[in-house]
Amino acid sequence: MKTTRFVFIVLFAALICAGCFIAVPVGAFGIPLVLQNMFAVLAGCILGGAGGFFASLIFVASGMLGLPVFSGGRGGIAHVLGPTGGFIFGYTLASLASGLIAQKPQVNEKGRIMLVRLALASAIGFTVLYVPGVLYFMLATKRTFNATMSACVFPFIPGDAIKLVLTVLLSVKLRPIAARYLEK
Repeated sequence: MKTTRFVFIVLFAALICAGCFIAVPVGAFGIPLVLQNMFAVLAGCILGGAGGFFASLIFVASGMLGLPVFSGGRGGIAHVLGPTGGFIFGYTLASLASGLIAQKPQVNEKGRIMLVRLALASAIGFTVLYVPGVLYFMLATKRTFNATMSACVFPFIPGDAIKLVLTVLLSVKLRPIAARYLEK
């Protein structure tokens, strides 16, 4: 059981890392639209709070060690200390928050309640991700809250809305599969 859970955590960490290679520059200051935030929230929705958190933590640690897993295939401490470094740490919080709301998958879960819980978990996960990112960006660039929101949040809302829908749809399909392997 523990080995299977570890494999799922590492698999989602690898998925989050792989999301860096699909990066479309959207915002100012080189902030790209990436799939990594979707994969981080998806990890929480599939694995629960602790599993999602550790998957994202492995991603962050890998990047800090210099592996090219951050947006655009970059890595290293300098990238984390840059103006968008807060978003990188936001992945761990997003995974944790979405996972705590979604809870661990169960084999017999179905219905509207599960769908609503997954939608809420995803929405909160995407929202929580922005908190450290916006705060750190404001500190690093000395920009106002409104300027930061215009640069770091507003351009990404349409893409994140699409990723939120995809996260919920994937979670509904993948949670029963994961539950078969993760449920005691």
